[in-house]
Amino acid sequence: MKKDGSKKARINDAIEATTVRLIGASGEQVGIVSIEEARQAALEAKLDLVEIAPDADPVVCKVLDYGKMVFEAKKGKAAAKKKQRRMQVKEMKFRPGTDEGDYQVKLRNLTRFLSDGDKAKVTLRFRGREMAHQELGIELLKRIEADLAELGTVEQFPKMEGRQLIMVLAPNTKKKGGSQAANDEPEAVEEA
Repeated sequence: MKKDGSKKARINDAIEATTVRLIGASGEQVGIVSIEEARQAALEAKLDLVEIAPDADPVVCKVLDYGKMVFEAKKGKAAAKKKQRRMQVKEMKFRPGTDEGDYQVKLRNLTRFLSDGDKAKVTLRFRGREMAHQELGIELLKRIEADLAELGTVEQFPKMEGRQLIMVLAPNTKKKGGSQAANDEPEAVEEA
């Protein structure tokens, strides 16, 4: 019950204050009135009297349709949740001897991951004697970092975990906003 009381606003007869600052149905300030006058105003408008700011002195109440207010709040939460995007970590595996054609295909996939706003985990797996030539793997990761510099930045620098060399790239969010702003300015200059 305590949960409901803290989340839900008090309406009509549940409001305990004796005097309230009343806001009318169209948003106009009515002023400080007794609770009976406020309830009567809500009844005449065929709407609810809703406690907006219970901590204020005097309590602020508004004449409005409570059902509509709850619906709008739920709709707003749903819209905000829909706009949220969870960032995923996509992984691409390489070998020290990855050929140029395979490298380009994997690089294209990494480009797609970063442009979609996901993080990219680059795993370089060493087998057998390849462990003796880890510098080849480090060179490959530096090449990947250089090729993807405009799309992402290194979030986790290359480090060895067992027989794997791992690097994590995060997408550049500033680049998108910067390029849009740069594109908008020349248009404004041309129009003027």
